[in-house]
Amino acid sequence: MAKQIQNPSRLVKIGVFYDGNYFLKVSNYYSYEHERQARISIGGLHGFIKNQVAELESIDTDYCHVVDAHFFRGRLNAVEARDQNKLFNDRIFDDILMNEGVVTHYLPIRSRFGKREEKGIDVWLALEAFELTMYKAFDVVVLIACDGDYVPLVRKLNTMGVRVMLLSWDFKFTDDFGQERETRTSQDLLEEATYPVIMHNIIDNRLANKNGVIDKLFVSQETKKFYDNFVQRPVTAATIPEGERLISVITTLRPGYGFIAAKPQNLFFSYADLIEGEFTDLREGDTIEFSLGNNEKGEKADAVRKITNYDPNAAV
Repeated sequence: MAKQIQNPSRLVKIGVFYDGNYFLKVSNYYSYEHERQARISIGGLHGFIKNQVAELESIDTDYCHVVDAHFFRGRLNAVEARDQNKLFNDRIFDDILMNEGVVTHYLPIRSRFGKREEKGIDVWLALEAFELTMYKAFDVVVLIACDGDYVPLVRKLNTMGVRVMLLSWDFKFTDDFGQERETRTSQDLLEEATYPVIMHNIIDNRLANKNGVIDKLFVSQETKKFYDNFVQRPVTAATIPEGERLISVITTLRPGYGFIAAKPQNLFFSYADLIEGEFTDLREGDTIEFSLGNNEKGEKADAVRKITNYDPNAAV
């Protein structure tokens, strides 16, 4: 039976708001730990949102439009990002967001007792979402978030008659320190949302991929290779941090992280420490070059890259 279209002349205006830190954890999970081995596509996600809203609002997709999208995240300053070889990658992601019409909002990441913290992002997102909904009269606000701190925002939007769609993912991942973490969406947040959409269930449901709907949520291999040509630049002296460069071999690899042979104990590294190549291309026994760094657990490997045509017997 064909879907009955209600109010076909009425445009449904959609505003999308990203908790950037949460979204990047989700994207990293699918890129490094899920069988998909691909990042979430911003354009593909907006297309999915448009189709979901059209179905839930019983209206043709031609009358559903993402009219506003905003991305909120804490960010390293330029000097720290350069020192950690993240400045160029940040710019690439900014370009992706800009090309998809997403407005970026950044707050500086602060250090507290030697630990970097992202403060104030949830409050800023909530204030902007509420204010923009008032001025632009969104019909549906889409939250890409998991924190229960957003419950007051959802309740306020509900009092205005605005429907709230929540895109949520529950998953386990390994952080930059090799610790297993679990991300779960607040149950209160799910209950307050008009349209809670459990994304991990949809993505893992093979039957849901009719007409490639789920495949379009991920960056295509062609697009991935295109950006790799820019991100994976040849390493030069200018891109290697100051300090002694060491050579060793990878002893252990796990999704998103691994260990390098060293004395008195092996050194931890993660995908975020690579300055060249893809983490998924690494193999146990590969020879790599790196610098010594530190995290809260002690020494680790920084600025890691795979090297070829090297005698492993000469490694440290």
